[in-house]
Amino acid sequence: MKSTFIINAMFLGILCFASCDRPKCNNNNPIFENYQPNSKVYKDELIKQLNVIDHKELSYWFHKYENINNTESLYFNIQGEELCAILHISVNNWKNLENIRQNEGKGYRGAEFINLKFSIAQDISSTKFIYSSFDRIID
Repeated sequence: MKSTFIINAMFLGILCFASCDRPKCNNNNPIFENYQPNSKVYKDELIKQLNVIDHKELSYWFHKYENINNTESLYFNIQGEELCAILHISVNNWKNLENIRQNEGKGYRGAEFINLKFSIAQDISSTKFIYSSFDRIID
């Protein structure tokens, strides 16, 4: 009887842990497959895809923090019905992201960011997604 309880508790724990992860998505876009998320080609294609998708249907899942030559940025898995990509965001204002910055993203991987907002700065030589805000984090 005790072993049945332990097995059931372990199964429930595994089920809860698995349900907290982001849903699986499949990328069908060769640009997302062949270029890095921080490249201009990748970002320009992501903008094209975002222009034809209902933003209310998108989900954002924290992927990683990066600091290269004192330039900090965040990566998010962005997904919707027809989109499975990685969003590379520059951060100028760390309001509400202080803990992520302090911990260099540790402990946030896989957390869902509800209503992540960002602006886009684009010219001939560069494309940037710039963090604005989010409503809440589900971890």
